[in-house]
Amino acid sequence: MKKSVSLLAAVLVGTSLLAGCTKSGGSSNTIKIGLNYELSGGVATYGQSIVQGIDLAFEEINAKGGVLGKKIETVKVDNKSDSQEASNVATKLATKEKVVLMLGPATSGNTKAATPQATQYKVPLISASATADDVTVDKNGKVRDYIFKTCFSDSFQGVIMANFAYNDLSAQNAAILEDSTSDYSKGLTKSFKEKYAALGGKVVDEEAYKAGDTDFRAVLTKIKAANPSVLFIPGYYQEVGQIVKQAREAGLNVPVIGGDGYDSPKLLELAGKDNLDQVYYTNHYSSLDTTPEVVKFKDAFTKKNSKDPDAFNALGYDLAYFAADAITRAGKTDSESIKAALETTKDFDAVTGKFSIDKTHNPVKSITVLEWKKGELAFVKKVNP
Repeated sequence: MKKSVSLLAAVLVGTSLLAGCTKSGGSSNTIKIGLNYELSGGVATYGQSIVQGIDLAFEEINAKGGVLGKKIETVKVDNKSDSQEASNVATKLATKEKVVLMLGPATSGNTKAATPQATQYKVPLISASATADDVTVDKNGKVRDYIFKTCFSDSFQGVIMANFAYNDLSAQNAAILEDSTSDYSKGLTKSFKEKYAALGGKVVDEEAYKAGDTDFRAVLTKIKAANPSVLFIPGYYQEVGQIVKQAREAGLNVPVIGGDGYDSPKLLELAGKDNLDQVYYTNHYSSLDTTPEVVKFKDAFTKKNSKDPDAFNALGYDLAYFAADAITRAGKTDSESIKAALETTKDFDAVTGKFSIDKTHNPVKSITVLEWKKGELAFVKKVNP
């Protein structure tokens, strides 16, 4: 009798392990997808905006019958803009909630913190905004099997801004003010410097600050003395808004350029309308775009949320439809089938631009350059890869 019980236990354990490798979360009528986002903390506007876009898309998808005859069920967990918490959330979603797919986090650092769990439990993770080049590949260039993103990379942003500074703004010398605590900022700085030097530009001063700093007057005084034609600040809106305000107060009135970390309504609040002029940044989308898919999305989003969508809203919306598209093409709701479908994505139509997934799990897509003019956003140009 003991032998029979032991044999039964072994069979049950084996079955349980097998089920863990072919995860198919949700009930018979739902597909469970986990959301690991910065809903509070230092970069909460990114996570909140992405989730708003995701919610709208999945509501539309479910209203049309869902995916493969099942409704999408989301499990939202706040990672509090903290990397350790992002790691904990990924573990919870994969093991306790048994999701078949994870969306998020928003930042590169938090996404990388969640990567080991996604890999260990073999649950695909897609970030719509983790732009660091090493999100989907390790330091040796090996692709991270279960990690994907739907946004362009920092190297692309840095190159575009170097070209824009040298060619569009005719700035032959630049100063850089980098966040020394941010992988995002370091990645942008590296690609900007390499391309800018190749074009013939000269970096006349390079300074640094740390996330959370509020007084930048000393470094701005040094930068002003170097007499740059343009100031490159590859950072997030919390510090950038204050830096721009203090730069203008110090009489440093050269153009300021940066990346998609500027995209937040808080930037205008922090910098002040009168100071937010000649500020350019790369982004994923512009609400000023008049293409039919953008207009349709903008109308639907505004109707639901009573405000115009920002780029992170659009990225979230695209992310949800991208996830649904992969599950549809997979024809199954297990994680491995979904992963295979994500890898073979070709010409996916998105609000932020049509894209295909390349061999490093990155999208091949265009980039938009925007400008702040006296507190108002304006479209400058779109650049194809």
